[in-house]
Amino acid sequence: MNILALDTSMGACSAAVLLADGSTQRIVLCEERMARGHAEALMPMIAEVMTGAGLDFAALDLIAATLGPGSFTGVRIAIAAARGFALVTGARLWGTDSLSVMAKAALESGLAGGNEPFAVAVDARGEKLYFGLYDTAGRKLAGPLLIGAGEAVALLPDELGSAVGNGAALLAEAAMLRGHRVDAKLPDLQPNAAALAELALEAGEILSTLRPLYLRPPDAKAQAAAAVARR
Repeated sequence: MNILALDTSMGACSAAVLLADGSTQRIVLCEERMARGHAEALMPMIAEVMTGAGLDFAALDLIAATLGPGSFTGVRIAIAAARGFALVTGARLWGTDSLSVMAKAALESGLAGGNEPFAVAVDARGEKLYFGLYDTAGRKLAGPLLIGAGEAVALLPDELGSAVGNGAALLAEAAMLRGHRVDAKLPDLQPNAAALAELALEAGEILSTLRPLYLRPPDAKAQAAAAVARR
């Protein structure tokens, strides 16, 4: 199985190729932290990982992308690229939410999970969090949700001990006010294409198409007062 995975959903841009042959796996990853510029960075990254893997695009079996939540524009970049490459190569498509990819990366770091469920919390601005709950194996228990920190605390199981992501400190603070101890970890954690590729391989499924997962409306609003009347 040859998988190309793409992530442009949040504060990093990454591409990865996973080569899986029975029990043997190899991942080639290119990743860069960035607040903007994902569209310009992604294609060179794809070229780099494909060259590093020694793989032709025609040999791809599956193309995966993060679906969101995240940046309104960023989410669309990886999805559009995945759709385009799938159309040209005939590869199948797969995708999942950004928080599940972060949960996978957190588990692989060894700083989350263990014997307890954990939360992924990302600052979504406006006193809101992108929030998800995961068990010790990274399986989704709840989310992704767009909720306030206090609302998120009400969903925490008693045995939960840690949260990851740049919103983990906000969650831990809200939890402390309610007598719940949560350790905030991995504040710089971002989704990455290597974790996405591994999830795609484990899933063993495909999607007919990829659609953005938006949990909040775009900041830009249509100006109805400025619209020109139709004749």
